[in-house]
Amino acid sequence: MLVIAGLGNPGARYARNRHNIGFMAIDAMAAGHRFGPFRARFSGLVSEGTIGGERVLLLAPQTYMNESGRSVGETLRFHKLDTSALTVLHDELDLAPAKVRVKVGGGNAGHNGLRSISAHVGNDYRRVRLGIGHPGDKALVHNFVLSDFAKAELGWVDALCRAVSDAAPLLVEDQDASFQNKVHLALEAAGFGEKGSD
Repeated sequence: MLVIAGLGNPGARYARNRHNIGFMAIDAMAAGHRFGPFRARFSGLVSEGTIGGERVLLLAPQTYMNESGRSVGETLRFHKLDTSALTVLHDELDLAPAKVRVKVGGGNAGHNGLRSISAHVGNDYRRVRLGIGHPGDKALVHNFVLSDFAKAELGWVDALCRAVSDAAPLLVEDQDASFQNKVHLALEAAGFGEKGSD
């Protein structure tokens, strides 16, 4: 069994925030792979299904971003899984909008959700970094991530979430480079190639 956790803040007021793109991506996965409804468990919302023949639990922690590790830790402990079974989807300021990078371990780059998860379960889990761009000034970051995507951005946001869902079987098979390539090719085909360039 694998756990794919999308990060965000709970509640309607945060639903379209840049910080919530992890929630948006797992919602797209649940829809794209015909998962069951999300139910309240492990201080989060959980939906179970299969991707690429593998049993997958999609998790949206409902603890607020800076306590995400509590929900992730409960989930892994209950299912007796270690961090090798965990993939976390999160917003990434240091990537251009619609760019995707996958890495295992490494630093948390000031991301409170990742910091919390690493504190609860260790650092050796896979992160799918979903680029949202940077406001250009460190002082503006807090308001930037907690503000909604602009109307003009929703096209690439929806295309990115759909592409992540479509490529998810590669993620499940540990084909991280192929997953990245498939997502970027899908975005180019949808007309968002420029957004996805470095």
